[in-house]
Amino acid sequence: MMHLLTSPEAWAALLTLTALEIVLGIDNVIFLSVIVSRIPEQQAHRARQIGLALALVFRIVLLSVLVWLIGLTVPVFSFAGYDFSWRDLILIGGGLFLIAKATHEIHGEVEVDDEEGEERSAGSAFFWVIVQIVIIDIVFSLDSIITAIGMAQDIEIMIAAVVIACLIMYISSGPVSRFVVEHPTTKMLALAFLVLIGVALVADGFKFHIPRGYIYFAIAFSAAVEFFNVLARRNRKKASKPSV
Repeated sequence: MMHLLTSPEAWAALLTLTALEIVLGIDNVIFLSVIVSRIPEQQAHRARQIGLALALVFRIVLLSVLVWLIGLTVPVFSFAGYDFSWRDLILIGGGLFLIAKATHEIHGEVEVDDEEGEERSAGSAFFWVIVQIVIIDIVFSLDSIITAIGMAQDIEIMIAAVVIACLIMYISSGPVSRFVVEHPTTKMLALAFLVLIGVALVADGFKFHIPRGYIYFAIAFSAAVEFFNVLARRNRKKASKPSV
């Protein structure tokens, strides 16, 4: 452990891996922000805490069983000329889940939900949110940890990078969630991102890798455009107020 603290290579690996883990965590934060927006603020705060705590636990547990994790990339069966491993199946299943969930949420935003139905399901809403967070945490944790294995050789560095990234995710999830709630148009944009991410996960499962740089650039560009839209609406609202 001491030699890692005094090694420039170890610190460089930690910084690089932490940056990558933060970028990979963007997907998790977006999903978390959207999924908790339909429950009361007090429950939403607790759901974010539970969700990110589970994300950290899943990542550390997966890191502790590296041999098993590496075995996930070994093909288990072939179909239509494709070799599928457990990792591929998890990515495909997680991607389809994201696409289905985002599509359902978009439909709910376009077609106003029946309030009576919402009240009837309010008792189980928090539990269902946690279940969805657990499912997507497993999917994103797998992708994140496989990246960590490819980037670093010391498990101490991997765990440190994961812990730092999860702390930053926790700090940023609150402001991101509040922004999504306060600006409904950003929720629709976030849901579109989830569809895009889901398609990328399914493509990865079929061995068709879409460079994440393209996806993150599209997200950053769209977010910048939406930021200026929010700013413009705020300025128009201020200008329309009668001066005293």
